[in-house]
Amino acid sequence: MTTLLDGYREHIVAAHKQPLFLLLVGFITSFVFIRFSVRMIRAQVRWWPGNVTPGGLHIHHMVFGLGFLLVGGIGVFATYGGHPWIDVFGLLFGIGCGLVLDEFALILHLDDVYWGEQGRKSVDAVIFGILFTALLLVGYVPLGVVPSQETRWGLVTVISVNMLVSMVALLKGKVWTGLLGIMVPGISWIGAIRLARPSSPWARWRYATRPRRRARAIRRERRLHRRADIARTWLFDLIAGAPDKVPANHPAAHRVAERMAARATAHLDAHEARALARRSARLADRRSAAAAGPGPGTGAAVHGAREPGTRRGAQQRRRTVRAGRSRTYAVGPTGLEPRPGRLPHLRPHTRRIRR
Repeated sequence: MTTLLDGYREHIVAAHKQPLFLLLVGFITSFVFIRFSVRMIRAQVRWWPGNVTPGGLHIHHMVFGLGFLLVGGIGVFATYGGHPWIDVFGLLFGIGCGLVLDEFALILHLDDVYWGEQGRKSVDAVIFGILFTALLLVGYVPLGVVPSQETRWGLVTVISVNMLVSMVALLKGKVWTGLLGIMVPGISWIGAIRLARPSSPWARWRYATRPRRRARAIRRERRLHRRADIARTWLFDLIAGAPDKVPANHPAAHRVAERMAARATAHLDAHEARALARRSARLADRRSAAAAGPGPGTGAAVHGAREPGTRRGAQQRRRTVRAGRSRTYAVGPTGLEPRPGRLPHLRPHTRRIRR
């Protein structure tokens, strides 16, 4: 305990980082508390106070977070950053950061997606904010190394190269590798050398003309990153709770249902249009067959042409059109038969038997 206190006085108080340390403490504490609170409310625990709903209006904790941010930010300027007020206002500002970023997905989507899949963006934002604040607390250079006169340019070179490599890792979709590599040099180099994730900006820019490399990235994504995503989902479920399925009365569900209904209606309309066209074609075939010139005393032939003969004649004409020939037909005792007076330049029709 004495060692911890001595280290705190040396690395935090003496380095004038106590306000930033208290901001980080308030950040983490408020996020953990509010996640515990909403999970208790979700589980409908009787002894835990529920949501704040004055007059039936549900007030999100983001509203309280904005209040803490305003008090902390304005208080620092009002007191000129003097002690001990800067420590108090730093703690309040950190509490506000945790409450606001916990509902980052609501601000981004302008919709209450706290327990949806989109709500995971809030956890990403909180972790990124905590990590960035911890980096500032450790120091402005990796591992908290303070450059001296002799090693200044060497450290500047290492820091610059490490930042460039971390940016490459982030562009390749390796978010956590790139972020951790800012503080610990060497981790981001691994993410920068390996293949990019198929959905990353690097893959869209560099793998569009390299199908083999893109196929390798997709196979690696399915084989390796699927396990990492399962572990990440498990960790996020442990921290923030598992997301709900989209309920039937959710606005997103209404939008999806409307799109599906529009597609189904368009499909049905197209299907009915095709069926109507087929019926019109059959009716036109029957009318043309009936108007082909039935002579006197051919009532039975006309009747036969309207039933099976018409169908056989229509099929024969379709086969002729597909074969590229033009023939004329007349109504006979067995249905439609070719007229004997064909044009001299037309070749006789030969029926092919398929084996």
